[in-house]
Amino acid sequence: MSLISQLSTRRLLPALLLGGAAALLTGCVVAPAYPAYSTYGNEVMVGDVYAPMAPPPLRNEVIPVAPAPGYVWIGGSWGWGGGRYNWNPGRWSMPPRPGYGWHEGGWNHGPGGWRGHGGHWGPRR
Repeated sequence: MSLISQLSTRRLLPALLLGGAAALLTGCVVAPAYPAYSTYGNEVMVGDVYAPMAPPPLRNEVIPVAPAPGYVWIGGSWGWGGGRYNWNPGRWSMPPRPGYGWHEGGWNHGPGGWRGHGGHWGPRR
């Protein structure tokens, strides 16, 4: 191997390794430990739906540290869809305006079965 090709290989190899490492690391994403949701304004956890049976007991959740001051914890709840109950995990959310808080939804038994009424943002009580 000639002197010129040895020098260019010594310079090219570290550059290629650095470029490859940079390309691999750009795919790394630090994601929060809680699911992300796209709308917070007038969001509804569980829409007004009817289910033929009672919801399962609420799950115990480990509440992670709030992402920033001002966030409100919205506890997990059971939703009805596809002929079965589906767990919607709790999450941190920013109120849509100052003085607002999260009012939990729930399930009530009535003549049409179990009615799920959604949680919503509203003035703090």
